[in-house]
Amino acid sequence: MSTDSTDSTDSTDSTDSTDTFWDDVDRHVVRYGAAFTPRVIERASGSYVYDSDGAAILDFTSGQMSAVLGHSHPDIAGAVSRSVASLDHLFSGMLSRPVVDLAKRLSATLPDPLTKTLLLTTGAESNEAALKMAKLATGKHEIVSFDRSWHGMTSGAAAATFSAGRRGYGPAMPGNLTLPTPNAYRSPFRRPDGSYDWETELEYGFALVDQQSTGSLAACLIEPVLSSGGIIDLPPGYLARLKEMCAERGMLLILDEAQTGLGRTGHMYAFERDGVVPDLLTLSKTLGAGLPVAAVVTSDEIEQTCRDRGFLFFTTHVSDPLAATVALTVLDVIERDGLVQRSAKLGEQLTGRLLELRDTYEVVGDVRGRGLLQGIELVHDKQSRTPADALGQAVTAACLDRGLHLNIVQLPGMGGIFRIAPPLTTSDEELHAGIDILDAALRSCLTG
Repeated sequence: MSTDSTDSTDSTDSTDSTDTFWDDVDRHVVRYGAAFTPRVIERASGSYVYDSDGAAILDFTSGQMSAVLGHSHPDIAGAVSRSVASLDHLFSGMLSRPVVDLAKRLSATLPDPLTKTLLLTTGAESNEAALKMAKLATGKHEIVSFDRSWHGMTSGAAAATFSAGRRGYGPAMPGNLTLPTPNAYRSPFRRPDGSYDWETELEYGFALVDQQSTGSLAACLIEPVLSSGGIIDLPPGYLARLKEMCAERGMLLILDEAQTGLGRTGHMYAFERDGVVPDLLTLSKTLGAGLPVAAVVTSDEIEQTCRDRGFLFFTTHVSDPLAATVALTVLDVIERDGLVQRSAKLGEQLTGRLLELRDTYEVVGDVRGRGLLQGIELVHDKQSRTPADALGQAVTAACLDRGLHLNIVQLPGMGGIFRIAPPLTTSDEELHAGIDILDAALRSCLTG
């Protein structure tokens, strides 16, 4: 694996500097989740990040599952430089051409009736706005999401997040209900032949929702592929039936495509596989390719109803021209370079390699996902399917030692689920090099 030595420094100075860095972290940085990766990252380029020793590390998380164009993409760098130098931020009541151009451009990539865009900055913010629009448009307040969902850390999005972060903060926003996550590998809902019976599971889930509801069901907020929930891909047909059941109850369907949008799954949007159009679509992570950009897209009818009822989402960075310029550039590069098709092609190769690992190792229990958002679940053995949290931690460390950054779902009982999401710009060689490292790390942890 290649490294770049141009930024390396004297080893003693580097060691001293690194020690000081972690001392400063201990003294001054709030810890906001799992332990920090034990490397000081100095720069990033393409599919690699580089640490303070100059070591190149393949980034199979695309930053925070966001950098679909890789790191430091020249088109993004140029767009940001030009925008910062000329038009980056305005009073929130002002509009600029990039914002309107982006709204028009997004509409052209989406099926009717998704024509109206609200430009924001973070995924939680876009989900927050979508939830407020759904509540205002329906006149109801109850929100349904999966019991392994992750939609953000702000109040409304956090209340609809059930995979983590619910304890110790007092009451969540009222009216949030859950559906069972359709995990084909672990669901107890089975047909007589042992196959997964998602239809019965969904009916059962909505029966519980109906029983708990106060009669004010406003919307269902879900990811087409649950990422933090363990790379759970909705079974074909599930999304269509879910939308029917929402319609029967007068609910809106909100799809959170923060991680699945813009080519990640081998389609421009993950919902395209199912031929289902949501009432509201939220985008973030991939829309900014690593920079803070997010959006809500909805229909003219819903937007008009919200407008008539006084919809308010006036934030400091709503409709910022810099965010719009970045998003337009991301869309340009994806179209110009055929990255949706490339994601599908690389995804087939990735699936093949991961299935080989499953067939080789007793501890690789399941392979799932789509395109360049896939995962493997490590277990003690295929018979028991007992989660292998400690093994997941060991394999993660062994991969990092060998020059590959992978992310495991950091939730109790789910520490053996790897999320694999390299940039769409990853080369064939980089993809296979990464899986070779994963293979070697698995073998080392099992035999060492």
